Amino acid sequence: MPIEKIKARQIFDSRGQPTIEVDLITDFGLLRSSVSCTPSSNLNEALDLRDNNESILNNGRTVMKAVENINNIIAPELIKSRLEVCQQREIDLLMKKLDGSDNKSKLGANAIIGVSMACCKAGAVKRGVPLYRYVSLLANTESIIPVPIFNVISGGKLAGNSLSCQEFMIMPTGARSFEEAIKMGMEVMKVLEKMIAESEELKLPLTVGDDGSFSPQLEEDTEALSIIAEAIKAANYEGKIKIAIDMSASSFCKDGQYDLQFKSEDTDPDDYLEAEALNERYLEMLSEFPQLISIEDPFDQEDWDSWSLLSDKKIQVVADDLTAMNFERIEEATERGAGNCLIIKLSQVGTITEAIDCFKLARSNGWSTIVSAGYGETEDNFIADFAVGLSAGQFKGGGLCRGERMSKYNQILRIEEELGKGAKYTGEMFKNPLSSINQSENDQKDEKKKKRRKKL
Repeated sequence: MPIEKIKARQIFDSRGQPTIEVDLITDFGLLRSSVSCTPSSNLNEALDLRDNNESILNNGRTVMKAVENINNIIAPELIKSRLEVCQQREIDLLMKKLDGSDNKSKLGANAIIGVSMACCKAGAVKRGVPLYRYVSLLANTESIIPVPIFNVISGGKLAGNSLSCQEFMIMPTGARSFEEAIKMGMEVMKVLEKMIAESEELKLPLTVGDDGSFSPQLEEDTEALSIIAEAIKAANYEGKIKIAIDMSASSFCKDGQYDLQFKSEDTDPDDYLEAEALNERYLEMLSEFPQLISIEDPFDQEDWDSWSLLSDKKIQVVADDLTAMNFERIEEATERGAGNCLIIKLSQVGTITEAIDCFKLARSNGWSTIVSAGYGETEDNFIADFAVGLSAGQFKGGGLCRGERMSKYNQILRIEEELGKGAKYTGEMFKNPLSSINQSENDQKDEKKKKRRKKL
């Protein structure tokens, strides 16, 4: 079933920014994809192609050039190639060759990933299997339900408060299912909202950020951690819900030092921290908050030597800006022990095939993985199926609010229901779900055999 037609258009994401939608037509119908946006100045990731004409909409953020690249270059070549929609790797390789650059700057990673996603959806339809199962076939993995990572408080460049940390998140590792994880997250969010609203020190109204998290007027990162820990305890989930943070340290790194007051107008260079001093702050946090089990981007994306400072601690050190879904940088990071967990963002790499290859590279080196939504999301739920099919173990979709965020969580709920008794929720095994769950199942089988022998 070759591709009959591909048509791209400009639409808008959850932040009101232009993005790409792709219609792919075969003889069994239309498959549609839309691309999430992660505005970044990171030169290590594939290029999100923008028109950069400030005289038109959104200060030049329009994507009409990328749309034209799909309609006038990618579509004709793919149709002419007569490739079947199930030939995902061949389709992705052809688009890479059409682009010809190291970072997809000719056609745009946003253009290429839009087509790649649509082809993946079409491949699932042709095979007659759900999308998550088709992803498992492509990646040679199992379909496993990930632990959700809910953003509950925003700071950093995403919020107008004084917090230097960009995201404060909760992980329901003690849940028995994704459905229970959602329930636990919702209850903590409600308690947290009430605690913030009743606080005399915090300024109201309580605002909700672009990704559905709260943005209270807190001063210190430890204040946010304290109130989240209190909310977890008040909701009776102490020990069952853990805390994760995304420092996004590149946003406050200045000339090799770290300015935690970077949002203040009168920031003083004398107060900047060396990497070792910043690391000490992290160690203090870990000591004060044993619920904290994951730190994302603790150091700048080019501060390679500092990333190993946390490597001997029993904590998940997550690389996003450092690795940027760049295969060579992932290789270097794993070799240097710069972190132990990879963020997987499709828009950073440009094709489904390359995303799977990055995942496999991380896993082969003992790293855990997190499939992550973008800052600007659409109603497309592709990454929910991708996270399950890839057996990523963790899924970072944003807060428990806003339709484009909840739609991803709702899709995983549907998948869990469809899998029924066969659904495997990673829970506390989120770092290495495949081997951990298989080991757990083997232990259960061995235990049943022992009981049978005793009866005999």
